[in-house]
Amino acid sequence: MYTLALETSCDETSAAVIRDGRHICSNIISTQVPIHRKFGGVVPEIASRQHIEYVMPIIKEALDEAGVDIHDIDHIGVTYGPGLVGALLVGVAAAKALSFALDKPLVGVNHMEGHIFANFLSHPELEPPFLALVVSGGHTQLVTIKDYNSFELLGQTRDDAAGEAFDKIARVMGYPYPGGPQIDALAKKGNPDAIVFPKALHEKHNFEFSFSGLKSAVLNYLHTQEQRHVGYSPEDVAASFQKTVVETLVEKTMDAARWSGMKQIAVAGGVAANSGLAAAMEAACAKRQYKLYRPDPILCTDNGAMIGCRAYYMAIDGRFADLTLNARPALSITTC
Repeated sequence: MYTLALETSCDETSAAVIRDGRHICSNIISTQVPIHRKFGGVVPEIASRQHIEYVMPIIKEALDEAGVDIHDIDHIGVTYGPGLVGALLVGVAAAKALSFALDKPLVGVNHMEGHIFANFLSHPELEPPFLALVVSGGHTQLVTIKDYNSFELLGQTRDDAAGEAFDKIARVMGYPYPGGPQIDALAKKGNPDAIVFPKALHEKHNFEFSFSGLKSAVLNYLHTQEQRHVGYSPEDVAASFQKTVVETLVEKTMDAARWSGMKQIAVAGGVAANSGLAAAMEAACAKRQYKLYRPDPILCTDNGAMIGCRAYYMAIDGRFADLTLNARPALSITTC
C-alpha cells in the first residue's frame, strides 16, 4: 500500500511516498530557512507564497524518486493542523485537488501526531503502548500512545514552547534563526552551572510546562549585565539555559512514565535533535531501565514521511476525510 503525504505546516515544503506505513520510498524536503533567516523568524505570508511555488514540483520529485506512478497511490495524507493557517491551506488544497482528480481517499493528519509517528520509521520494532515527549518550536507535550489510533494528552505548555524559547534567546544574543542549533553548539563550550535560572510547574504529577518565566529570567540577566556594562559569557548563558530546559523536560517525562506505568519512551519534534536533551534522556532512561526511542535527525524536523506514516495507520482504520477538509491552525491531539 502506497501513501503520498504532504507537509506544509510552517517553513518546510515536503512530500513523501511511504510503502506499508513504515518504509520510506522518498522524502523530499524544501526548507525556507535561508529565506526567513534575514527576518529572525518565520514570516507567515512569505511561507505561504513559497509553499504555493514549490508544492507541486516537490510532489513530482517525491513520486519520481520513489519510482511510483501517481495512479498507483492508494491514499493521500496531508497535514491540516496545527500550524500557520496560510501554509496549511496550500498543502490541504493540493491534497484535495489530487484526491478529487485521482479519485483517491484523503486522510487529514495532525502534525503533532505525525512527529510522534516519525519514531515508527526510525525504529521498526517499536509498537504501542509508549509515552511520547513532543518538543518543537510551537509545542511541548506529553502524550501516552495507547494504540496506533488511541492517545491521551497528559500535559502541554501553557505559554512558550521549548523550541520557541531556544529561538528567542538565541535571537536576543545575536545569533541567527533557527536558534536551537546555535544554543546547542554554544552550550557544549559553556558551564551549565554558571547561572541558576528558575523552573516552573515542577510539582509532582504536574505534566504541564511553562517556559515564559525562564525566557524572561534569561532576558533580564542579559539586560542587567548590559546595563551594568559587565560582559557575559554566551557559552555559559546557553549552557545554563539549556540545562534548565532539559532538566524540566526530562524530570516531567520520568514522572509521567512512572505515573502511567510506561516502560517505553519516545522523543519527537525538532528539539529531539538537541544533543543535551538526547544525552540527559538516555541517562535517565538507562537508570530506570526504560527503552528510549528517538527519530533519525532528518525525521525530527518537519517532513512528509512522518505524515505518511500517520496517514497509513489512519487509513487502515478507515479514518478518511472528505473534500470539506480545512486547515485548523490550533488543532489539538486526538484523545480517545
